[in-house]
Amino acid sequence: MAKIVQTAGRDNLGDFAPQFAHFNDDVLFGEEWNNEDITAKTRSIITISVFMGRGLVDPSLKAHLQIGKKNGITKKEITALITHAAFYAGWPVAWAVFNMAKDIWADDSGDAGNGSPELNEYAKTIFFPVGEPNDAYAQYFDGHSYLAPVEAEGVAISNVTFEPGCRNHWHIHRASQGGGQMLIAVGGRGYYQLEGHEPVEMLPGDTVFIPPNTRHWHGASPNSWFSHLAFMVPGRDTGNEWLEPVDEEEYNSLA
Repeated sequence: MAKIVQTAGRDNLGDFAPQFAHFNDDVLFGEEWNNEDITAKTRSIITISVFMGRGLVDPSLKAHLQIGKKNGITKKEITALITHAAFYAGWPVAWAVFNMAKDIWADDSGDAGNGSPELNEYAKTIFFPVGEPNDAYAQYFDGHSYLAPVEAEGVAISNVTFEPGCRNHWHIHRASQGGGQMLIAVGGRGYYQLEGHEPVEMLPGDTVFIPPNTRHWHGASPNSWFSHLAFMVPGRDTGNEWLEPVDEEEYNSLA
């Protein structure tokens, strides 16, 4: 491992606080970061997590994100890290960190390299990976969708991407207690609709709770790509019931 050399303490505080600069450059970075008991990548993951947990979203965190990328943290890994930490640090903190990280990992095209030119261009506009064609559930969608697991442990979270005009069929998330689904829009423009209500537009940052035992659908607008995170709320006797497709004429009116 290449030796880490840090001079930020002396560069910024050498005259004002030389002892602090010494601890920063020589002890923290000079000794601790060069200790090979754990890898530099692991140290970056720990440091970023601590910053998030304390709500410290400032230039020093941005510097550690940049260091983390140099230490081998991939776009997929930083996405999972921030998403997982969001449950403990809070969603506003996670959004702020994502806004930093998406610029730092902007040159990482993720896993959409084998898609269409339109999909590849859209993938560059969102931070979460697009994933693979959602073949397992294709029969319940009109149009093509893509699925990318983001977090597998604890609460399973996936990013679902819809091509323009793609939407899933009416369906119900059954539960005898608890249950339901959370949707968090992360890219493009889409809609969701609960039975008996008008369709509601979803833009990046919008969060929606789908109550259990409620007919609904969600997907892209007719003329825009759309991505949302989706995860199920824990409950008892949970399961999905797929129903009929969304009426095409009513859907197309959303254009």
